[in-house]
Amino acid sequence: MNKRNASSFKQQLLAQRANLLEQLANLRGGSVGRAEASAEHFGRVEDSEAQVNSARDLEFAMDERETTELRLLDAALERIQAGTYGQCVDCGAEIPAARLHAAPEAPRCIACQGKVEQ
Repeated sequence: MNKRNASSFKQQLLAQRANLLEQLANLRGGSVGRAEASAEHFGRVEDSEAQVNSARDLEFAMDERETTELRLLDAALERIQAGTYGQCVDCGAEIPAARLHAAPEAPRCIACQGKVEQ
């Protein structure tokens, strides 16, 4: 991938990262984890144990998804810095531009991603 194209994707990735961090700050009230920010909801006496456990599980799942998304964005930015952005991290093949436009953080080509998901 040439530097001009990589620069375009870098701007997109940085914007997504900033947007995600802003969203997390708004939802969490700062830089603490979602579970910590929601801890006040876990101990109310009017909630059943099942409600508390369900809410806690949902918070942990959402926190994991957000953490994974942030990690993918950071990894893509590192690949741009290293000059390997747009190459599949597994097979080394060039990731099609259409895939990168749809998911600029994608580390793998579609074939390798399919193998990982199986």
